[in-house]
Amino acid sequence: MPEKILSTDTFSALDIYGPNDINLNVLRAHFPKLRVVARGDMLKLIGDDSEIKAFEKKFNLLLVYFERFNKLTPQDVAQVLSSVADTVQHEKLNFAEVIVHGRNGKIIKARTPNQLRLAESVLKNDLVFAIGPAGTGKTYTAVALAVRALKNKEIKRIILTRPAVEAGENLGFLPGDLKDKLDPYLQPLYDALRDMLPTQRLLTYLEDGTIEVAPLAFMRGRTLDHAFAILDEAQNCKESQLKMFLTRMGPSARFVVTGDITQIDLPGNQKSGLPGACRMLKNIPGIDVVQLDERDIVRHRLVGSILKAYGRKDDIKI
Repeated sequence: MPEKILSTDTFSALDIYGPNDINLNVLRAHFPKLRVVARGDMLKLIGDDSEIKAFEKKFNLLLVYFERFNKLTPQDVAQVLSSVADTVQHEKLNFAEVIVHGRNGKIIKARTPNQLRLAESVLKNDLVFAIGPAGTGKTYTAVALAVRALKNKEIKRIILTRPAVEAGENLGFLPGDLKDKLDPYLQPLYDALRDMLPTQRLLTYLEDGTIEVAPLAFMRGRTLDHAFAILDEAQNCKESQLKMFLTRMGPSARFVVTGDITQIDLPGNQKSGLPGACRMLKNIPGIDVVQLDERDIVRHRLVGSILKAYGRKDDIKI
């Protein structure tokens, strides 16, 4: 009798099969003529060729569904199985509702007017500067847009980078090798990714280079093409560093640069290159500058008050 092996190696078996194989049992009930044996991330199908082909077609649709929405319930399985469509239909994007579905189906959306403007600007421009104080969702929104572009196959990889500049601490005294010393500076980027991608899929992307998280110095000499690249904490870039990053842009790349010009941690009298870059480049077609402010803060309600109490100079317009 014909047999076929299907693999879910880039997904967690628990995510696809469901707790106690609840999703898999819906599949089995839909294909009663097939014998379906699960062994870890492998599925063995035994039965007629036509049934195996029909099962494989629906199973691949379920993987696509999970990849897009980061959840798969028995109701989702039943919906995909009952559909006559050969593809999981793209939803028309409404940023007021959803940018991307995070882990366990969590809806990640633009929560303020300026976040919405940032999201819409990234659709229209290849280079966008997102400028604003801490807690306004600059980086989180940018990462969500990058993950969405990857899921929709609009790009082939995501590059996340930031300068390794100490904020009052000394990098050299941190324990471990170079990676261990640098990872704490990149942690906010990892945190955002963990909100948006299942653990196994994120690990796979990091291992095969689909997602790269690296300090800014590692960008020198490269061309970043078919990529969504985000430079975070760009206020800590000198003019030469920012110019180096911006000139890495390949023909099919999208770049987002985020920064808070009121929190510059450059040592001594070194000058940030971010304000000057925004002023020089903002009127070039294909480049946009989105300014966020205290009204966009999505952390604790006290954060806005704390920033005001510290007498921020965020009234500086670029």
